[in-house]
Amino acid sequence: MKVAILGGTGPFGRSLATRLVAEDVEVVIGSRDPERARAVAAEIGCIGLRNEAALAGMDLAVLAVNADAATATAHAVRDWLRSPLLSVASELEFAGGTARPRADTRALAERISQIVDVPVVAGLHSLAAGKLAREKPDEDVLVCGNDREAKELALRLAALLVSGRAIDAGPLSVARALEGMTAVIVNVNRAYKAHAGIRLTGIG
Repeated sequence: MKVAILGGTGPFGRSLATRLVAEDVEVVIGSRDPERARAVAAEIGCIGLRNEAALAGMDLAVLAVNADAATATAHAVRDWLRSPLLSVASELEFAGGTARPRADTRALAERISQIVDVPVVAGLHSLAAGKLAREKPDEDVLVCGNDREAKELALRLAALLVSGRAIDAGPLSVARALEGMTAVIVNVNRAYKAHAGIRLTGIG
């Protein structure tokens, strides 16, 4: 599998690239700053390019930029996208030390799907960058989407990241719940001073 990670120089993108390279996946890190992309890629052991160039010949692109830059990045690269796009960001609000999803009725991934002309899937929202960089977390990971082939690609990628399972969570509209799960995990981690993940029971 060939994977482009847009925003690959940020905390989650860098950790994702590190884990995928360890799994022998062909990874290209993308950034608005190609020099920074090359520098980070050299540390990890992959290739770094400007976002648009990173997309050439890929099987899957991962939109790993911060949530506040996600739609702008989608607009910027839409003419270069040929592969499905996996959205991993969550839009959160913080008040009184507590995280919560934003009140928008559509998930960030749903809004991105209206910008680009390729299938969009969403997932990996429960994975913490710090754990991902060190090892395969002992937890499950969820992916949702409307396009069957695109979702299968994202599930294949997700299965490489954890020692648990990559689980199909349903259509893209479920991304609202998956993005909200990030707020749940942030709050649990703060309350219990933990590094929580998720596990689903009852699946054979």
